[in-house]
Amino acid sequence: MVEDRGSDGRVEDEAVPSAAVAGDEGAFGALVEPLRWELRVHCYRMLGSYDDAEDIVQETFLRAWRRRETYEGRSTFRAWLYKIATNACLDMIDRNKRRAAPYQVPPLVGSGAPVRPPADVSWLQPVPDRLLEPAADSAEGPESAAVARETIELAFLVAIQHLPARQRAVLITRDVLGWPAAETAALLGTSLASVKSALQRARATLKQHLPQRREDWTPSAEPSADERALLRRYVQAHQRADLGALTGMLAEDVQMTMPPHPAWLIGRSALLTLTGQVFDTGSKWSHGRWHSVVTGANLQPAVAHYVEHPTADETKHLAGQFRGQVLDVLRIDGGRITAITSFEPRYFAAFGLPLVLS
Repeated sequence: MVEDRGSDGRVEDEAVPSAAVAGDEGAFGALVEPLRWELRVHCYRMLGSYDDAEDIVQETFLRAWRRRETYEGRSTFRAWLYKIATNACLDMIDRNKRRAAPYQVPPLVGSGAPVRPPADVSWLQPVPDRLLEPAADSAEGPESAAVARETIELAFLVAIQHLPARQRAVLITRDVLGWPAAETAALLGTSLASVKSALQRARATLKQHLPQRREDWTPSAEPSADERALLRRYVQAHQRADLGALTGMLAEDVQMTMPPHPAWLIGRSALLTLTGQVFDTGSKWSHGRWHSVVTGANLQPAVAHYVEHPTADETKHLAGQFRGQVLDVLRIDGGRITAITSFEPRYFAAFGLPLVLS
């Protein structure tokens, strides 16, 4: 039996790729299916959209099957698939012309002081923790687990969208996957010098767009006892419409964004002003009573909010039902909420949550 060991230390039986290349569909499926999860996470990091990542993985498998005879065994089959997937991501990025840029619209509520708008990444999507658990359960030690968590959090995904596509691919391949420079060069069909130069530029750009508290992030994927307590208070504050309780949970420079909508604000006072209008039953912004459910997205704390509508409507919703309103993904640093990314309720189903609570 001939074995090939890749850069990640995995051993690959060459007989299986040979059978797959020869057109054995069963052998091909046995090769690609165990890699579906990690390829999907890789593409998600590249693209920031989980829907797009799933499409690209399907396209990767289709391209690989159609081009199976071009696999010459110079690298592992896994590395060959990563090359196809990465190139498919680069093609999509080139077609869509997506690049993070500061919001061009004013904030929902002014903070009273000049603020720098955050990045508008309208295509950003959340992912339930259950689909990311293998990344958190690294077998290579705490440092690797930290990388797995930090490079799937929304702040990283937003920051990396500032990078040109090929720089993004180099940084993910080298700093996230841990591939050697030579294998990264082979993956992208470029030189070692180009890889080193791209990685240097990518690291410098990424540092400019990551949160200042980046170095304080914990390597554990599980919320601490303090974070769980804060989450409970966050839920209670919404269910009781208690603006005072919410105040102590927020960092002074807390940021809120709402992809895909061009809506944002920065600052505790601005967020409290907006939330106060939402909590005020006499305000036009009032949604009614709140009910909140704790969940997890991108290995971060998250809360699914429902609101009660007092009357029935033309969509056949009944009076007294709680309907999905928003999914808040929280970044917690130093015992305070530093960022809230709010997503539409259409993502509830992926989290196993209904759109309506009776």
